[in-house]
Amino acid sequence: MSRILLASGALKGRDFFAHLVKEYGDHEVLFAPNGRDARSVLGKMDIDLLIIHAPLPDEFGEELVEHASRNSYCGIIVVAKSDTDQRSILRVEAAGGLVVLTPLSKSFFRQTFHLACATRNRMLGVRNENRKLSRKLEDMGLVDRAKCVLIQVLGMTEPQAHRYIEKQAMDMRVSKRLIAEELLKTYEV
Repeated sequence: MSRILLASGALKGRDFFAHLVKEYGDHEVLFAPNGRDARSVLGKMDIDLLIIHAPLPDEFGEELVEHASRNSYCGIIVVAKSDTDQRSILRVEAAGGLVVLTPLSKSFFRQTFHLACATRNRMLGVRNENRKLSRKLEDMGLVDRAKCVLIQVLGMTEPQAHRYIEKQAMDMRVSKRLIAEELLKTYEV
């Protein structure tokens, strides 16, 4: 079940989009009457999709899109009037939001909804890959620091230090990171 935040200052618009979203599946729909409250919700919980019915009472919505793009991995849809200033639309799109202009058809909104959900899933995949790569870089850094300690303290060469860490990891059936951490605890001041 997806968690969807619907930011809308108009009750009629809020009810319309909440009804549409319920047609697309079992979703938890949260409401925010303005940008400030929407930021608060984004800060407290993981949101899968943010739908902004622009303009909001306290802002158009570009600032909220920029905030959501920087601080979450949610898909973002902004529904705005067809006479909306082009600079606002470009700002929303530059921040990663999808813009849908009214009047809108239900089928077009449904396509945009699914596109935003697919975009979020792709972003989560990239985030997970990024975390794996960051972890590998951390591991390599720790192993390199441990090798330096072995070189300085025990007088090993770099290949000897590398082989020592690898062999310890294989013999103990643990990661090289764990061996490196233990070596650093033992020898590093």
